[in-house]
Amino acid sequence: MAKLWGGRFQKSAESWVDEFGASIGFDQQLVMEDIEGSIAHVTMLGAQGILPTEDVEKILSGLRELNTKAEAGELEFTVANEDIHLNLEKMLIDLIGPVGGKLHTGRSRNDQVATDMHLFLKKRVAEVIDLIENFQATILEKAEQNVETIAPGYTHLQRAQPISFAHHLMAYFWMLERDKQRFSESVKRIDILPLGAGAMAGTTFPIDRLKSAELLGFSQVYQNSMDAVSDRDFIVEFLSNSSLMMAHLSRFAEEIILWSTDEFKFIELDDAFSTGSSIMPQKKNPDMAELIRGKSGRVYGNLMGLLTVLKGTPLTYNKDMQEDKEGMFDTVQTVLGSLKIFEGMVRTMTINTARLEQAVQSDFSNATELADYLATKGMPFREAHEVTGKLVFTCIQKGIYLLDLPLEEMKKESELIEADIYDVLAPEAAVRRRNSLGGTGFEQVKIQLQTAKALLS
Repeated sequence: MAKLWGGRFQKSAESWVDEFGASIGFDQQLVMEDIEGSIAHVTMLGAQGILPTEDVEKILSGLRELNTKAEAGELEFTVANEDIHLNLEKMLIDLIGPVGGKLHTGRSRNDQVATDMHLFLKKRVAEVIDLIENFQATILEKAEQNVETIAPGYTHLQRAQPISFAHHLMAYFWMLERDKQRFSESVKRIDILPLGAGAMAGTTFPIDRLKSAELLGFSQVYQNSMDAVSDRDFIVEFLSNSSLMMAHLSRFAEEIILWSTDEFKFIELDDAFSTGSSIMPQKKNPDMAELIRGKSGRVYGNLMGLLTVLKGTPLTYNKDMQEDKEGMFDTVQTVLGSLKIFEGMVRTMTINTARLEQAVQSDFSNATELADYLATKGMPFREAHEVTGKLVFTCIQKGIYLLDLPLEEMKKESELIEADIYDVLAPEAAVRRRNSLGGTGFEQVKIQLQTAKALLS
């Protein structure tokens, strides 16, 4: 089959060479965007008098028919036509005759493919933002139900201080809020139209790029035709934003995995988000959380892959840049799937409040309360820290906790300790008293929830 660009060539490539160079296996995902861009382009050509009305109407009719077939999954793509652009152009010519070849007037595949990817990412980033907000709403709902659920907080995976479980959950709300902001801010750089830049130098036809931008819903156009066809910053930025969000999801997934173990038993995942073992009938594995944790590496790889492709490519377009798409498609699919799964996993998980209460009663996470108590009575904090450490060591030797230690034992280390220390050491009191702005105190958590709710509304 003769190539649409084959006039200069006297010899055809071997089929396996065509297969290696073709991108239709993956860029067919741009079919709707390619048709959308073509409809805008030919409409502009007609408005500018570059193509006669009769030709424009015939081409538009053919494109709309291809669009209908694409929506129904009825288009058949071939490696012989290399990519989505040439496949659709060949289908159009077969459908309406040689006039279909006029569609490519005043444009190149270079500005065409860049336009397709801008259109594609504009839509997908909007979907990502919607899913982030859905997940945030679920986290917020769980947090509102658990403001006064007390849990052990950790540093170095060692018990640190008692906290409101809502406060812990909301940490991920704010990570996702920053992710959402990054995606939202990136739209201004996705929302730039390269169409009309031609192969790299513009075109001699009297096109109206601003008209094309208006038809396609872009707020601005590239000011430099060479930059327009070679720019992939907007994809790198999407991959970077996605990588950071996947890091946040991976951290949350790690905690979900830990919390669901028999050693923790803080939560139980719904059966719908767990799997069993082929040999051990008792198992309930947090496979969805583990998959999300694993897929973060996949997204990082896509980011590094594109950065590596771009680092040595001179202006303007190079075939290397065909490698910009698969990682982008894969990341979109991975991010959308991960957000949907995680939202459902958190929405349906059961929080074991009794186990959490037991955990904070059986540790030394209230030790800082004793040190603070002594400091408020005038003892230098470093001295208070040492006194508390000695009392903790005494408890460890006796196999008890601070709340179990008799007052006379405490007084051996400091006469400043009075009977009210037991009220101070109670986990609920420890949490309630941490009422600094952004702290885990119940009243501060309620303020935080109101702020979060206002953001989502």
